[in-house]
Amino acid sequence: MFYWVVKAILAPLLHLIFRPWAEGAENVPKEGPVILAGNHLSFADHFFGALFLPRKVISLGKAEYFTGRGLKGYFSRLFFSGVGTVPIDRSGGKASEAALSTGMRVLKEGHVLGIYPEGTRSPDGRLYKGKTGVARLALESRVPVVPWAMVSTFEMMPPGRLLPKLGIRPGVRFGKPLDFSRYYGMEEDRLVLRAVTDEIMYALMELAGQEYVDKYAASAKVETARAAKKAKAD
Repeated sequence: MFYWVVKAILAPLLHLIFRPWAEGAENVPKEGPVILAGNHLSFADHFFGALFLPRKVISLGKAEYFTGRGLKGYFSRLFFSGVGTVPIDRSGGKASEAALSTGMRVLKEGHVLGIYPEGTRSPDGRLYKGKTGVARLALESRVPVVPWAMVSTFEMMPPGRLLPKLGIRPGVRFGKPLDFSRYYGMEEDRLVLRAVTDEIMYALMELAGQEYVDKYAASAKVETARAAKKAKAD
């Protein structure tokens, strides 16, 4: 219920202040389980991504959103719980399997699952290589995958910025559902998982108009941080 209360309060304000737009929302099934696979440009994606959908979107979010202390930690837990985020451990190994199990549970219950295959926000607005967890979920659950592309949220609120810029209209484009039935039963094949993931990322690139980078966003962030540290030392 808190999800709908938050949406009822925020939606009119967001529409009034930012005038967001959407294309292809009709591509999201009105009932039944579905995976929304999106690019991740900004913290603002959490606000605008599901704004135009009549269904609740349950997203997988890093556990750190729910473990903060003090007043900030309290409001962080309150907000992410309110917008339907389920905490997951992103440290890899068994934690990754637990995250996939959580995603499967959400889909088996007939919900809309929102997932960002890049695993983290883009450090520079480009589209980075997707992790194959989304492909595992798609093949094991056998539910449709709808590409979910955020537009202009990076320019409005890039990582590190606390308040969004005014005068920039964010948007979201929903692509046609992707059919991976030809790969059903092959979810243990690493080459198949990579092929499915790359097809999803290509669809996102087409929808968002982003430049694609064939490396993981997390690696790019580490490289950027090292370069900045070296430049500062020099």
